[in-house]
Amino acid sequence: MAEETLPGTADDDDGPDSIVLHVDMDCFYAACERLREPELEGEPVVVGMGYEPGEGHGAVATASYEAREFGVESAQPISTALERLPRIDDLGPDDDPAAAGRYRTVDLEFYKRVAADVKAILHDCADVVREVSIDEAYLDVTDRTAWDLAASGDRTLAEGFARYVKQRIAREVGVAASIGVAPNMSTAKIASDFDKPDGLVVVRPGEVRSFLEPIPVEEVHGVGPVTARKLGSLGIETAGDLAAADASVLEAEFGSRGRELHERARGYDDRAVTPTGRPKSLSRESAFTDPTADIEDKREVVRALAADVADRARSRGAMYRTIGIKVVVPPFDINTRATSLSGPVDDPELVESVALDLLDAEFAETTVRKLGVRVSKLSFADADQSSLDGWESAEAGETGGDGDERVSDDRADDTSDDEPPKAGGGDRSHEGQSSLVEFD
Repeated sequence: MAEETLPGTADDDDGPDSIVLHVDMDCFYAACERLREPELEGEPVVVGMGYEPGEGHGAVATASYEAREFGVESAQPISTALERLPRIDDLGPDDDPAAAGRYRTVDLEFYKRVAADVKAILHDCADVVREVSIDEAYLDVTDRTAWDLAASGDRTLAEGFARYVKQRIAREVGVAASIGVAPNMSTAKIASDFDKPDGLVVVRPGEVRSFLEPIPVEEVHGVGPVTARKLGSLGIETAGDLAAADASVLEAEFGSRGRELHERARGYDDRAVTPTGRPKSLSRESAFTDPTADIEDKREVVRALAADVADRARSRGAMYRTIGIKVVVPPFDINTRATSLSGPVDDPELVESVALDLLDAEFAETTVRKLGVRVSKLSFADADQSSLDGWESAEAGETGGDGDERVSDDRADDTSDDEPPKAGGGDRSHEGQSSLVEFD
């Protein structure tokens, strides 16, 4: 007799809802600096390079929430940050110290040591951890806790477990984390950003659709500014609108990705949390509030982006064989150019010089709205530095998967909020030059 499912039992497909935590450290570099200097607590803190005496160029790596109130953004040229938030050491006797910031130089080795302490806690609390970056990770804790209500009846066991993770990080490491708890990765990511800093937002399985419904459509995981504008032209402004839209219309407009976004807006995301592989490329982008043709403005942004990308590559022990730029010309025409090297290198000055050469060669007089710098063909094995001889220059048509709203570490199983190839960029409403990416 064929096997039958007994009444009252669940089939294999009806297992318990997954419990996913998205852990996002708040202004991580600034938090690390406050560990060393507790007196920085509550003060505007900017971590970056290029504000030291004799330095002319550099970029903001992280700005604390207090510094962000002055318009300082990550990936912003340090010169712009200093205009908006002067260093307290540079104040005159009549200047207001409440309108000045504390600037600190990036110390990746120290930040990595702090991050290792955080990650040790995460791996102790979950069987499966997907490390997205130095300050961000997904945890699958389905086998560690449950969606059942605690004895108090006012919260789930999953919320108590997430609170325990937060408290361990705060107590044992001394830095704050925001955590989103949900039945899937995309909803957990949105939840972790919902109540920053030091937030904890829990979305129970039966509440996913109602939680997502009112949020702006650009917050749906996988929707970048260009896709959001296209959806807006269809009258789709919120995740609820996207969930209620005709899936066949979305598929006709965006291909298979349209149906995937439709599913995510409805709260469906069946991706499993898996350990992360090494990135295939590293990139950074920044948009101008108003398009500009000023070559010095463009060069300053490229210098800042190049420094940031090279710094991130070095922090990961990565060498690269290709250096490229991305130039978005109004309205949304994307141009990419790249130079291939004869062997892998780790050379921040080279990243800057190549990126500037690529910009100057073709886009010196072009009006642009967004710029990006990228290194790719990464190598993580120890290797000799390549010489500058024997370069092979190529105008690459690759658009990669540069993220619109976050730093991009492109992977085969990437989960970043990437636009599809040839999708143009957009900007959020910040004053002056601002970045589309958040470092942490």
